[in-house]
Amino acid sequence: MVDALLPLSRRIEDLLVSRNIRGMQHLQAALRPGYLLRAAMLLDKHPGTILIGTGFPVTHTFETDGPVGAIALYNALSELSYQPVLVCGEPLYSALNTDFRCIRIRDNDLAQARLETRQVLDSYRPSLVLCIERPGLSADGRYYNMRKEDISDRCACFDYFLTDAACPSIAIGDGGNEIGMGKVLHAMDPLNIIPSVTDCDELIVADVSNWAAYGILAMLGTLRGLDLLASIDPQQILSFLSSRGSVDGVTRQNTLTEDSLCFSAGVELIQQIRQIQCQG
Repeated sequence: MVDALLPLSRRIEDLLVSRNIRGMQHLQAALRPGYLLRAAMLLDKHPGTILIGTGFPVTHTFETDGPVGAIALYNALSELSYQPVLVCGEPLYSALNTDFRCIRIRDNDLAQARLETRQVLDSYRPSLVLCIERPGLSADGRYYNMRKEDISDRCACFDYFLTDAACPSIAIGDGGNEIGMGKVLHAMDPLNIIPSVTDCDELIVADVSNWAAYGILAMLGTLRGLDLLASIDPQQILSFLSSRGSVDGVTRQNTLTEDSLCFSAGVELIQQIRQIQCQG
């Protein structure tokens, strides 16, 4: 079955980086093909509590890329009787906590953050940790955005949830400075970025991180014989986040966009994935 689904996975992987906005085709070439399928298989084989880390600070709030995909994953996994939990810092935690199961991470002091992480891991005992568009530690132990600005003071640390957990990990990114990009650190030189060095078991790259969530759910749905994309409404999720103060990570405006792209681009991408599934 794995061999039969590999061509489908590879076609969706190519679609996710087809715009090549920030050079993710270059990083894709450094990954072993089939990573969407392998990530979906990890989720399929590890039911239970899934910790989903997300939230990238922009100015004094959070960006739309990351939380949209995290919510899509949360909702789909809940339908499958998993117990997903969103893990984020402020102000995203307060924006989500009344509507979703959430854990607030507080500390940007790395030593304290590691202790906090171990306490959460001991308490929740996750079957898998997933991270979507969350800042990753660089080689100097700091966090940087796409403009190479040091944002460490606004970043609670999530990296140790991947490095210290006794369970598989999946990470999603679209630029090189996110958690998980340490998996392709050797391929980072051509990118104009201060890269993250934090590794993961399976890395998914996409032009917009939210879109990678749709790719994972497409493959998980294929494994389960279910359509997990049918109920995803990017516009609705973006409207929800906008009402709670989100901004576009590129324009820094409170709009229904992801990395400057209208929500309709995400809707179109879901349609394209579903067409590939039908053809496959």
